[in-house]
Amino acid sequence: MNTPAGRPDAVDPKLLEILVCPLTKGPLEFDAERQELISRAARLAYPIRDGIPIMLPEEARKLD
Repeated sequence: MNTPAGRPDAVDPKLLEILVCPLTKGPLEFDAERQELISRAARLAYPIRDGIPIMLPEEARKLD
């Protein structure tokens, strides 16, 4: 996803402000290395594929 800064590996901060975990409605953190959005409350990592956050719990990876 291209951001205003032009970094393809970053999530637009404005998008991150409005996206929430679909299960907990809590905030998400962006993991640039793994290209995931992390929900600490749900202990899930939602993947970002081709710049699109996949916000489906069944697609999320469980955190240890």
